[in-house]
This record gives sequence, C-alpha cells and structure tokens, in this order.
Amino acid sequence: MSAVLPPDDQTPPSSLEWPSLAGRLLVAMPGIDDERFEHAVILVCTHDDDHAMGLRLDLPAPGVDLAFVLEKLNAPTHGAVGRPVLIGGPVEQERGFVLHTDDWFSEETSLRVTGGMAVTGTREALAAMGEITGPARSTLVLGYAGWDEGQLEEELSENVWLTMDADPSLIFDEAYDTKWQRALALLGIDAGRLSSQGGTA
Repeated sequence: MSAVLPPDDQTPPSSLEWPSLAGRLLVAMPGIDDERFEHAVILVCTHDDDHAMGLRLDLPAPGVDLAFVLEKLNAPTHGAVGRPVLIGGPVEQERGFVLHTDDWFSEETSLRVTGGMAVTGTREALAAMGEITGPARSTLVLGYAGWDEGQLEEELSENVWLTMDADPSLIFDEAYDTKWQRALALLGIDAGRLSSQGGTA
C-alpha cells in the first residue's frame, strides 16, 4: 500500500520532508474531517514547497454536461452530449480546467502532469474537447483543491490521505459512484473493512 507515513519526530512537517506528489492520486480516508472531501479521489497537479493543487475526479456537477458548456461558448459539441462536468474542488469553482491526454497539448498553456496526461485551463482546450482532432480522453473540471504551505504535508502526517500512482483508466472512467472504492482496491484495501474512524489502514 502507498500510504505516506508521518515523520518520526513531532516537528510540524514542511514540504522539504516529503517528495513531491505531483502526478499522484490522493485517496481520502474514511472519517476525513472535511465533508467536502468524503470519498474523494484527487489527482495532484502541482506540489512544491509553497503550495499544492489538485483536481477531484469523482464528483459530477449536477445538471450540467459538457455540451451545455460548449454551447455557451459557441464551440463544437461533437460527442459532448451527456458527458459529465466534474467539481474539482471548493476553490474557484467558476474556473475551468481540462484534464486530458497529452496527444493534444499547448506548449504555452498546458501543464504536463504524469503518464501522458496534462491540464490546460484555456478556452482553446475546452473547444478542442468537442473536436475530432482534440485529445483522445479528456474531462472538464470546475474548481480545484488547494493547500497552502505545509498544509498537505500535515494532512499526510495525520493519515488523512492515502497516495497511489495515477491510473489513467481510473482517472477518465465515468463510473463515479465506485471510483473511491476501486482506488482503494488498487491499493489492496477493501473499503467495506475500513473503520469509519480512519487514521490507520
């Protein structure tokens, strides 16, 4: 299992004590002390000494699909009808990010994440989602999860999150109701056996 273990001493953790988690998945432990992240699976996009930023992958926005968003922008809607739009986190939910395979990539505005994936936050990327020549796999995410300096490290030391390698098949599939359980299963953990109190695994 890829859970991150806390430091041996009781010094508040700093980013220098932890490897960057950029490109890895965070899987919320049961009993997480923030209902906004219950059963969350989050792809960490950036993680350095100052901050971390990630996109939640398992929470569709109710009543919104990709075609609706693209129509508002007068962009092509090929294959967009019924495709979910995800709520990526509680920060700046009016801001959109396209998480996509890097067969479509902008050298100016795209950020490579891991394993052939990238994130782009421009209208150009959003329009590309509705085009045949766009990325092979993609999803629109509204908002993001953010951590200030040392905050994610502190949560890791408290075993709030498990970490695992990014799995594109898990990231892009649309079986959102079971994504958390399946992420745990990839770590060899039966979700039904985890204590609702969390803290250990």
